[in-house]
Amino acid sequence: MNDRQELQELCGVLTKCGRKLLTEFLHDILTPNELRELCQRWRVIKLLAAGQTQREIAKTLKTSLCKITRGSRELKKKNSSFLQVLQIHAKN
Repeated sequence: MNDRQELQELCGVLTKCGRKLLTEFLHDILTPNELRELCQRWRVIKLLAAGQTQREIAKTLKTSLCKITRGSRELKKKNSSFLQVLQIHAKN
């Protein structure tokens, strides 16, 4: 299997996990730094969607503009997966 196939397989398995098991799995598979990075990226997406500027986010989260710019660019794409996930988040 190549990386794309592995990712598809993993996503398929993860969609069948409940929140508790998924949380435990992420804690087990990711290092503490990777988990912090993932959570910070999620914060960036939510703050961008809420209308905060990239510079405000960089200052608040003490992160680089590059990471924030990537999130901003993804949010602007047609059929953005970021926007779709944020819509699901807003429904919960």
